[in-house]
Amino acid sequence: MHGKPRLRISGASVVARPARIVAGGFAGTILLGTLLLALPWASADGQPIALIDALFTATSAVCVTGLVVLDTPNDFSGFGQSVILALIQIGGMGIMLIASLVSLSILGKLSLRTRMTTQTEARGVQGNDVRGTVWGIVKTTALIEGAVAVLLSARYFIGYEYSLLRSVQLGIFHAVSAFNNAGFALFPDSLMGFASDPWICLPIAAAIILGGLGFPVLLQLRKYARNRLKWSMNTKLVLVGTTVLLAGGMFFITVMEWSNPNTLGPMPISEKLLVGFFHSVQVRTAGFNSLDISQMHPATWLGMDVMMFIGGGPAGTAGGIKITTFAVLFFVLITELRGEGAVNIFGKRLSRAVHRQAISVVLLAVAAVFAGTMALLLITDYSLDECLFEATSAFATVGLSTGMTPDLPTSGQVVLIALMYLGRVGVLSLGSALALRDKKLVYELPKERPAIG
Repeated sequence: MHGKPRLRISGASVVARPARIVAGGFAGTILLGTLLLALPWASADGQPIALIDALFTATSAVCVTGLVVLDTPNDFSGFGQSVILALIQIGGMGIMLIASLVSLSILGKLSLRTRMTTQTEARGVQGNDVRGTVWGIVKTTALIEGAVAVLLSARYFIGYEYSLLRSVQLGIFHAVSAFNNAGFALFPDSLMGFASDPWICLPIAAAIILGGLGFPVLLQLRKYARNRLKWSMNTKLVLVGTTVLLAGGMFFITVMEWSNPNTLGPMPISEKLLVGFFHSVQVRTAGFNSLDISQMHPATWLGMDVMMFIGGGPAGTAGGIKITTFAVLFFVLITELRGEGAVNIFGKRLSRAVHRQAISVVLLAVAAVFAGTMALLLITDYSLDECLFEATSAFATVGLSTGMTPDLPTSGQVVLIALMYLGRVGVLSLGSALALRDKKLVYELPKERPAIG
């Protein structure tokens, strides 16, 4: 009689604890980063940075967003920039993945709690495969960031005559920022000075796309690249969705801004296509920009809001509700329109529990963006278009801005900080972390159907 209730309570505790640790780990890292960035040595002029600005920057870095209230290359010293880079790497790989790496290095094994926490951070990883997954993520990250850093360093050194040391610094910083979809740059105008340079834009775009696929997809492609039959539904959805959204985003942005004299208008066709593709990649949660976002048409902002909200692949460095969530709802819609009973995707039936999870994610995300937008409208004098864009960019951890973020009052910064944290930790993970218990009913109520539509 005493065994069952005790087991149920223990199970609820085990389920909730990893999510709490992940949420707490991100919060703790943000706090540490804030303290480091508030030190006089982190500032370019030797004067301590305001605590709210340090908190905003640390949150943006750990949550791999890229929104800034200070000029990264001019307001931060080399030490401050190094702290930002470290926070980006930690936030991108995941607090618990790094903790797992340390545990493996020191103890040579993973505890049960660490394995479960790592699974919460890198969803879709099986418990028995956590060790291989952790090392696979580290190797994949090092390989991609290293390759992109070499390409960028060579280009900065050969094409722009920076010193070798400066070229390497720029190459490493932007490679790490790109793969982790962070969007921090060491140039005051982000990458606007390199808008027409494919040797800068394309390696950065490639790193962003790979980081945005998610680690489960990257590891599966690494193992079964030539055997599509072994690809999971998750991998197929992410790859197809990424291709469609990149192509659709490029077409939309290029067409909408084609004649805009302040953006694509003066450029030749080849540059328009390059910049259109580059910004299609950025709205997938990266945050670099080679155009002045504030000069884009409000209709372009609205389309970018949708793409930012969808985001990239799960269990990676991207934000948003994730491609898989959007795809699940799309196939649910198609199934309902066809009048079919089960949702089938790529020859497999989708679990009904996934339907509820996808709906929960979208509704909570919409609520967060709606609340953030309304708060910004009440706090500032900016338009609905601008506030919606900024709130979506923060929640989806994108980092693109219409230019209003640096001018926000403290209360406005706090709103974006909350949105960035919620968007990175994840609405479901945060909900699990705050849940006191997982109560399950032992009975079912009678069914009844309300009128829909």
